[in-house]
Amino acid sequence: MPQLIVRNLEESIVRQLKKRAGEHGVSMEEEHRRILREVLAPEDGNHAFWEHLANFPHIGDDSIFERDRSLPDRASNQNLFEDE
Repeated sequence: MPQLIVRNLEESIVRQLKKRAGEHGVSMEEEHRRILREVLAPEDGNHAFWEHLANFPHIGDDSIFERDRSLPDRASNQNLFEDE
């Protein structure tokens, strides 16, 4: 059976994996396998979110989502710490 070695993980990720494994009463290695299966091969047959997005029809470029930079930025026009 193939093996997977994951290097250069942040300590916080390792701690979260260890905690999650403890909560489920399994080893970190088993928890890692479960997470990969859940994301890549869900038992319920539901596809990952990105797979759903990939199935959307192509209807043009993303220019309709671009922000009009000529309009003022509402957040920068407000001084939230200024007394009124």
